Amino acid sequence: MEITAQTPTTAAPDASTTTAQSSSALTSDFDTFLKMLTVQMQNQDPLNPIDSADYAVQLATFSGVEQQVQTNDLLRSLGAGGSLGGLAQHADWVGMQARTEGPVTFAGQPVQVDYELPVDAVSAELVVSDTGGQELYRQPVTGPGPLAWDGLSPTGGQLLAGPYALAVETRNASGRTETGPVSTYARVTEVQSGSDGPMIVLDNGTTVSADSITALRDG
Repeated sequence: MEITAQTPTTAAPDASTTTAQSSSALTSDFDTFLKMLTVQMQNQDPLNPIDSADYAVQLATFSGVEQQVQTNDLLRSLGAGGSLGGLAQHADWVGMQARTEGPVTFAGQPVQVDYELPVDAVSAELVVSDTGGQELYRQPVTGPGPLAWDGLSPTGGQLLAGPYALAVETRNASGRTETGPVSTYARVTEVQSGSDGPMIVLDNGTTVSADSITALRDG
């Protein structure tokens, strides 16, 4: 089992490195500031000395900059920790079966698909399409799921291995039609860090967001 975080080709410095660099720069800037302040005091006009309030303003300004740098470093480290925490939260999902809606991958063996039928449905059909939306065929279903979809058309031809879009179209007594989604289970093989939160890699080759998973069961 593997849990990884997606990173760009050029690795960015981690929070501790960035914080250390910021602290080093801040210390250097403070030393320079003190030297300049000392030179300013040594070379002031003794007949018109600089008001002590001006020194206080300069010190307060530098102190404010120092606090802002430290705040930015703290926020950066918290953000990095939150990303790792999101992965750790879903670590137990690896190896489990996750139920999702979306394309169904056919690999030559029956695939268990699940769906729900409206209470007023009098007929229902499983609609099989390619991922581009082109309908391939329909087959009647006689009751609620789950259903073992064998990838065979009504004429007996078997589909090629690959992803397909499945849906269930129902009709009630008044003739109104309704189309519902189909969901399948696939094993979780990896958890990745995405820009919108943890992403779940499934063994059927698809990657989905953690929020799109509607159920989990033992693998």
